[in-house]
Amino acid sequence: MDLLGILIATLVAGVGSVWLAALLLGLAARQRRLLADRRYLLSFAAGALLATAFVHLLPEAFESGMNPALLFGVLLAGLVLFFLLDKVELWHHGHEHADHGHAHGQHHHHGHHHHHHGGKGGSWAVLAGDSVHCFGDGIVIASAFTVSPALGAVAALAVLAHEVPHHIGDLVVLDGGTGTPRVAVLKLTLAGMVTALGGLVGWWLLERLQAWLPYFLVVASSSFVYVALADLIPQLQTRLTKRQTVAQVSWLVAGIALVAVVGTLAHHGHSHDHGHGDHDGHGHDGVTQSHDHAGEHAHDHAPAAPAFK
Repeated sequence: MDLLGILIATLVAGVGSVWLAALLLGLAARQRRLLADRRYLLSFAAGALLATAFVHLLPEAFESGMNPALLFGVLLAGLVLFFLLDKVELWHHGHEHADHGHAHGQHHHHGHHHHHHGGKGGSWAVLAGDSVHCFGDGIVIASAFTVSPALGAVAALAVLAHEVPHHIGDLVVLDGGTGTPRVAVLKLTLAGMVTALGGLVGWWLLERLQAWLPYFLVVASSSFVYVALADLIPQLQTRLTKRQTVAQVSWLVAGIALVAVVGTLAHHGHSHDHGHGDHDGHGHDGVTQSHDHAGEHAHDHAPAAPAFK
């Protein structure tokens, strides 16, 4: 597995999403325009996350030859886990701010809520939540890279897409707490760099737990699906004009299409370069190779390891 590729992809996803959010925030001169732009970004991100989960990550996991019922069970457990993490976070913040009479229960994702309240305490809460979330994103990207650089690139794209709209809100909070936009961008950039740390830990861990890779991919999928269905799409369920609705759906389809196209091109380019299987006698195209090996090792009790080499 290419450690350098993982570090580059995690930095692009973690730091690039912050800088892109800052750019969009700067271009949005009026608050009304910012809200409209963010709505379409959320649609695009939801489409990218769902496509990454259902078109790339889950097929790779199931092509390993593992018991489908077991993998579906892991998928369900992952969804329930992220739901419970959301509940714990809501309970924690509800008690933390009860004395102030505030109700902070909106805008959450990946089990790490972005409670956009002002003040230095709120700023540090956003930074802490972002850092933990970025660490998890790094592990997800490393899991995808374990299968192939092509899948890693798709996962990094999905992470970047869904982080941009959230970072726009984070920058608003941090700007209110620091009073300086540049300081807000710098702080959030440092939090975004934790994505690379997560990628490094994921690379080290998965090198030693290769047989567990299908489970990591399914958990990553459950994370993406939960974010899209429990966080992003509910924010889009507001009454809009026909024109706005068409635009919203178009951005959703665009997110799906972009991930599908990027994944296809990346897999095609990687298969062209390594079509003869020059790495330990195996090709790098995750879907094709894992399908072939699943049949060869059908008698094996743990086919995941040879399937993803």
